[in-house]
Amino acid sequence: MRIRPAAPGELSALQDIERAAGAPFRDLGMPDVADDEPPTPDVLERYRRAGRCWVAAGAHDDRPVAYLIAEPVDDTLHVEQVSVHPRAARRGVGRALLAHATDHAREQGLAALTLTTFADVPWNAPYYARLGFRILTEPELTPGLRRIRAEEAGHGLDRWPRVCMRLGLPHAGGTIPGLSG
Repeated sequence: MRIRPAAPGELSALQDIERAAGAPFRDLGMPDVADDEPPTPDVLERYRRAGRCWVAAGAHDDRPVAYLIAEPVDDTLHVEQVSVHPRAARRGVGRALLAHATDHAREQGLAALTLTTFADVPWNAPYYARLGFRILTEPELTPGLRRIRAEEAGHGLDRWPRVCMRLGLPHAGGTIPGLSG
């Protein structure tokens, strides 16, 4: 697997990855999440042009099997979306993308990675907790995270328990146990 910036011609493939990654939510009784449309090509292109849209591509064919988009929010790099095609799941692909985002955040002088996710979905909050993310309490939410949560609530995502999570970044040279090697 190779982590690299997304190419302009790959945006529709990222949408296909998102749709495939969403399908397992149907089995959890979350059909609205499974049927949610992926980010539009214009949105993906905005992240790509900003240098914050990365793909995990196959070593042999260089085709994306996963992607991550992120944006600066307050003093953090906020992971807006990380999606892994089910055929590539359970191989460390998501972890590799998060490690890449961590390196990017560190290079930008940001203090942490943040994300919002479903609290009770096994491949969401419990997975991120294993990587070292911690759930933020309401008073710990920054203005940017409060805005993101309000937007999510407006899209109906609060029908299921959601949390904000944060992974503090160690100083240069430090490692993050769940995201190293």
